[in-house]
Amino acid sequence: MSYQNLTVIFAVVFLYSVTSRRVEQTPVNGALLFCIIGFLLGNDGLQWFQVRLSNETIKTLAELALAIVLFTDAAKANLKVLSSNIDLPRRLLLLGLPLTIILGILAGMALLPGLPVIEVAILAALLAPTDAALGKAVVTDPAVPAKIRGTLNAESGLNDGICVPIVFSLLPIAADPTLATEINRMAAQLLAEQIGLGVLVGIGIAILAGQIIDYSFETKEQSKTWEQVTVVALAICCFSVAQLAGGSGFIAAFVGGIVFGWLEKPYKEQLLDSAEGIGDTLSLVTWLIFGAAIIGAVMHMFTWEILAYSVLSLTVVRILPVYLVLHGEPLNLREKLFIGWFGPRGLASIVFAIVVLDANLPGSSVIASTAVTTIGLSVILHGITAHSFIRALKKK
Repeated sequence: MSYQNLTVIFAVVFLYSVTSRRVEQTPVNGALLFCIIGFLLGNDGLQWFQVRLSNETIKTLAELALAIVLFTDAAKANLKVLSSNIDLPRRLLLLGLPLTIILGILAGMALLPGLPVIEVAILAALLAPTDAALGKAVVTDPAVPAKIRGTLNAESGLNDGICVPIVFSLLPIAADPTLATEINRMAAQLLAEQIGLGVLVGIGIAILAGQIIDYSFETKEQSKTWEQVTVVALAICCFSVAQLAGGSGFIAAFVGGIVFGWLEKPYKEQLLDSAEGIGDTLSLVTWLIFGAAIIGAVMHMFTWEILAYSVLSLTVVRILPVYLVLHGEPLNLREKLFIGWFGPRGLASIVFAIVVLDANLPGSSVIASTAVTTIGLSVILHGITAHSFIRALKKK
C-alpha cells in the first residue's frame, strides 16, 4: 500500500508539473485540484490512495510546507513598497485580527450553542490566520497593486504566529476551567515568547546564513546542483530552531525570509526559484492528503449550522473587520473589499485543527468539522474567484 500511495502522489505531482502553466491560468488552483483528486482517489473514493497517517505526520508535513512558503514569499517581498505601506498590515494584525476573532466568537455562540464558549473561542482563533500558500495567485500577480500584495503577504506571514499563543492559552483552560483566572498571564507570556523568540531566531539565523552564503559564492564552493536545497534547509532551520526555543517557527520563517531577501540581493532569485518549487510541492501534497483522509473523515459531522458558520467566517467575520480598520486609508472600496475577501484559510488552520483534535476536548470533533468545512470552502471559493477578482480590481 505504501508503494501504491507513493505512485499516486508522484504521478499526480508529475502530471501537475507538466501542465502547471495551463492550470494556473484557469479558475481551478493547485490546492483545489489536489483536494478533489485526493478525495476521489482516497479513503472515501476509489481507495487507490489510502492514507493511514497519524495526526502528527500530517501536522509536520503542513508545518514544513508553510514554513518554506512563508520564507520564500517573504524573501521575494519588495521591502521598499512594504515599508512605505506598513500601516496597512499593522492595522490588519493589531486591530483587524482581534476583531475577526471576536466576531468569530459571536457567530459561534449564535450558530453552535452546544459548543462551550471557550471552545468557540478556540475555533474562532484557529480560523483567523490567513494562508500565504493558498493566496499565492493573488500575492504574486503583478496585476495586483504592490501595496495590496505586500499587505496580504505580510499579514498572512505574521497572523498565524500571533494566533499560536491565543490557541495554546485557550486549550488548557478548555480542558481545566479552573485555569481561567490565569488566562491573561498565560497569553501575555506566550505572546512575548512566540513573537520575541521567533523574530530573534529568524534574524539571527538569516544573518549567519547570509555570511556563509556570501563566502560560498565568493569562493565558488557550492555546486550548482545543491543551490536548490539551500533556501529550503535555511527555512526549516529557522522554523525548527524557533520551535525548540519556545518561539513561533512561522514568525521565524517569515522574518528570516525578509532578512535573507534583504541581505542576499545578488543571489536571491537564483537561490529562491527552486526552493519555491519544493515548498509548493509540499503544500500540494498536503492538500492531496487533506482531500483523501480528512475531508471524508469529518463529513458525517456536517450540519447546516456548521456550513453557515463557515460561510460567515469567510465573509462577514473576515471582511467587516478589514473594512473597518482600513477606514481612512488611501484605498477605494473595491481595494478594501479585495483585501477583505482574500483571507483564505489553509495550512495554518489545518495545523491548529490537528492540535485541537489531539487535545480530545468535548467539542473537538465539532471544531475539526467546522474547520475542515471552512478550509474546504476557502479552497473552492478563493481558488475560483482569484483571476476574475483580479481583473475586476483593475477596472476603473
